[in-house]
Amino acid sequence: MVPTACGTDDDRLVSLGDAFELPRDARVRDTAGPGSLLSRVEWEHADGSTATWESRPARKRGFVEVVREGTVTRIFARPAVAVRLRRCNDISGVSFFLGGALFTVGALLAQYDGAPLPVIDRTFLIGGFWFSLGAYAALVQELNSPRRIGDDGALVARPWRWWAYEPNRPGWVAAFVLFCGTLAFAISLVDAFVSDLSARQVDRLVWAPEVVGCILFLVSGHVGIMEVCHGRFRVLGSSLGWWIVVVNQVGSWLFMLSGIAAFVRPVTGEAISVGVVNWGTAAGAACFSAAGLAQLFERPAVAPPAGRDPDAAPAGEQVDDVTEERSGPR
Repeated sequence: MVPTACGTDDDRLVSLGDAFELPRDARVRDTAGPGSLLSRVEWEHADGSTATWESRPARKRGFVEVVREGTVTRIFARPAVAVRLRRCNDISGVSFFLGGALFTVGALLAQYDGAPLPVIDRTFLIGGFWFSLGAYAALVQELNSPRRIGDDGALVARPWRWWAYEPNRPGWVAAFVLFCGTLAFAISLVDAFVSDLSARQVDRLVWAPEVVGCILFLVSGHVGIMEVCHGRFRVLGSSLGWWIVVVNQVGSWLFMLSGIAAFVRPVTGEAISVGVVNWGTAAGAACFSAAGLAQLFERPAVAPPAGRDPDAAPAGEQVDDVTEERSGPR
């Protein structure tokens, strides 16, 4: 949601919807995000300091950056908030790692006839469960991400929620669409256990929900990339979050390729290309598994160490004395 302002230039009120609640003395300097979705807000305080909220770092790492007198410091989430964010992140990362690993194993078993078909189907079904759990954990993490700077100067979240409708947040859109994609895959995986299906029935009950899931994965991945890049694709090689969403999107395209190749032609009763189906699934799942493992390293510190912040950097040039900040700008 694009911020709206009202009042005079000297007393401007800013509404950011569900994105982030700014301090009372804040004056918005810049905003960015994909379309009407807000992923970045920069504001200025009366003392001249500036702060920047970015949706993914706030959700995944639990901090907001502040620039005061040329030095970048960070406002961290309260310990209880950081612990909850970390747990959600770990559950999501481990789940995607396991789901991707099982999909890879299932595809390789299918390619080399390494197991009976029921065993392969069960492998995919269990992997699908982990994919769904990972997507839901990511959604819960987004719902409970920090929303404002508390009176103690730390980032605070709203009361714990298992569900909420927040379509103006790119993180929510990406996680929700991804979760819906895993449910579409689940329909396909369950229908695969039905025997004695004709070619048209296979396409309707198994192939169609699979392709819907692939499309939803691609939409989710696109929103995720635009969230990290704030509306326009850029190469951010130093950003772990950028690598995670890009690798996931590569996996989604491989899933799409596999899904198209899985179409059963009614005339022959055979898939377009079994090899593309298996290898596309294996490679795409490996991407999600690798990204899930990398996600374990993109999480908030439960208790930020006192003293120097090794990740902080001054605005414009490097300085030797950079300290973490546990209180908000005043």
